[in-house]
Amino acid sequence: MRSPGLPDAGDPLPGTAAVGPAGAVRANLERLVGAVPPLLAVAVAAVNLWAVRATRLPIAYLDDADMHEQMVRFATQSFAAGRNPLTRWFPYLNEGSPQFLHYQSLGAMITGAVGLVTGPDTAFRWSLLLLWGLWPLAIYASARIFGLGRWPSAAAAAVSPLLMSVPGVGFEVNGYLWVGYGLWAQLWGMLFLPFAWACSWRALADRRWTLPAVLAVTATICAHFETGYLALAAPMVMPWLVPGDLVRRVGRAALLMGLSFAAAAWAVAPLLIYSKWAAINEALAHGPLVNGYGAKVVLGWLVHGEVFDNGRLPVVTILVGIGTVAAVWRWRSEPLGRALVALGVFCLMLTWGPTTWGPVADLVPGGRDIFFRRFMMGTQLAGIYLVGLAASAIAATLARVVVAPLSRRRPDTALVRRVAATATIPILVALGIPALREVGAYTARNAVDIALQRTEAAPEAAQLAPLLAHIEAAGGGRTYAGDPDNWGANFDVGLVPVYKYLESQDIDEVGFTLRTAALMSQPELHFDQYQPSDFVAFGIRWLIYPSGQPLPPGYRYVMHSGPYWLYELPADGYVSVVDTVGTIDANRFDVGPVTAELLAGPMIAEHQDLTVGWAGAPAPAPTSPDRRPGGAAPGEVLREGRSLVWGRMDAVVHLRRRAVVVLSASYDPGWTATVDGRRAPVEMIAPALVGVVVGPGTHRVVFRYVGFAWYPELWGLTAVALVAAGWWGGRGRRQRHPAR
Repeated sequence: MRSPGLPDAGDPLPGTAAVGPAGAVRANLERLVGAVPPLLAVAVAAVNLWAVRATRLPIAYLDDADMHEQMVRFATQSFAAGRNPLTRWFPYLNEGSPQFLHYQSLGAMITGAVGLVTGPDTAFRWSLLLLWGLWPLAIYASARIFGLGRWPSAAAAAVSPLLMSVPGVGFEVNGYLWVGYGLWAQLWGMLFLPFAWACSWRALADRRWTLPAVLAVTATICAHFETGYLALAAPMVMPWLVPGDLVRRVGRAALLMGLSFAAAAWAVAPLLIYSKWAAINEALAHGPLVNGYGAKVVLGWLVHGEVFDNGRLPVVTILVGIGTVAAVWRWRSEPLGRALVALGVFCLMLTWGPTTWGPVADLVPGGRDIFFRRFMMGTQLAGIYLVGLAASAIAATLARVVVAPLSRRRPDTALVRRVAATATIPILVALGIPALREVGAYTARNAVDIALQRTEAAPEAAQLAPLLAHIEAAGGGRTYAGDPDNWGANFDVGLVPVYKYLESQDIDEVGFTLRTAALMSQPELHFDQYQPSDFVAFGIRWLIYPSGQPLPPGYRYVMHSGPYWLYELPADGYVSVVDTVGTIDANRFDVGPVTAELLAGPMIAEHQDLTVGWAGAPAPAPTSPDRRPGGAAPGEVLREGRSLVWGRMDAVVHLRRRAVVVLSASYDPGWTATVDGRRAPVEMIAPALVGVVVGPGTHRVVFRYVGFAWYPELWGLTAVALVAAGWWGGRGRRQRHPAR
């Protein structure tokens, strides 16, 4: 499809085919002019890469990027050992979880595979740099697939890295850099979504595009679940915009969605099957981050320019408005304009979330597990393409009002419009200066802060290193170095709190809360550093404290270096022995509040605990129905393993009576246990730990995590879906573009 009012930059002008030197010169000039728009997109990408070049430097992160980098290291380690990271136990955060099953992991596995060659940390940093830096090229290429002309596509590419919103978590630079939010998985979805929309648009009219569309939609879903919702929005919204071809387009949209779901089954099916074992984010569940900001707030941001131009002149917002007006003006004759406006409005309405829609929002599958505010990125993407339509409208106006009167040729010739298109570029550049300055200042601050962190952290990391080396050598049990709600927030390595820095060193820790869907992630919010029994429940053995910080009873000084002091709680580790003296009922929505009273009380310190009836299932019978305050421990741990990295814990215990051996790891149905080599059933022990009933005597107890077993079959389904999409598309006859 050509942009409204403009020829494509590659179309020949009248007389191009003329014979002779003049014709040859004109043909060469045409080729040169036609190459300018893609070269402009390449130039924008080059500037974008240069602006964020500091991202390539080794550094510990302040935000979620630390977790993503750790996932990449985990994936590289898994591949090097010939293991599937999707089926392994991820032990480092929130008492462990099958993180690669519950979380979008395609990007981590791709980068982890590259890490086999480059090293995982290097692969992660360069992926962050390249994915954001090359974003304008993804916009240009997808706009061309949509059918936009070269100049409008170049305009869309030019504006793509300049967005800024109030939430700051959309398709914008502050969502990804070191001083931003570290939304690395979303960055992968951001790369695929433009192609998912564009290829879906083409596939609805030309079945030969079915395979590219299925590939793009599937990749978006597997890379980032919330962006995947927006990928599926395209086949949901687009068919209804061409009423004359409605039945066929709806059928193709249904086929596209069905094949995409089948191809993405390896990521989606395990997530759904294990959904009741994934905790809801208790701290955010009732706030705007999950439930959206509501129609009034979001529309206010849109009107005031704070969806595209927060904190500056609303230049991008004005261009989006011009593009929207142009699309509405040509509503009947321009299907692509209709599609972009409809998608932008649809995504904006999703952003309102349950705050506006109430129970209706529950119709969104998995609505309790997603952050509705993130859907603003769909509105931003539609706006980027609408800027391309705005460029067409401005160029058409220039051609009609300015260039044509100055030309001796007919006013509607391609040459006149080509000159107008070229003249539009400096106009757009001049208009974009405020946005360019704002983004430039932000990326400059990012580079300065990275340099500051690297300078300040180097001596402090060297001081902390001996403590971490001792923990690694001695092993067994987790490390606690504060958390966001206490002194840990200001106990730093450079600018990064120690509890975050530990993650960059792959130290199993307690304190970096709410980073996984582990069932123990919610009880961890109620961890109390002044409650000695909490250290037992969370398997904490090592303490890294600043000098003078009050310590729990039973600690032993190990060493100190600079401001970092290392202590040990010798009695605490991954394994403990308790009597179960009662039951409670909990589910993924309330496990934190339900178990908070237990963590605050004396029971765990007295070697007593409760069994859990999960999600309506009956609780296992207690081993000692009568609670005995202050009673003697039912047994002790003689020896235990040093790490849960490979999803296994081997312990030797001695029990004086029938009791429960507890593994301080988040409960998951993949956990199994053997006692003296014989399989024994596991049960959930409060708050949400793994336990096995063991009789009196000395026993060897082995806990093993066995991940989801049906990935080969699901990958087979993916292959079948892609082959079906290719077969269906291959049988399609050549059809005209949907907009012609």
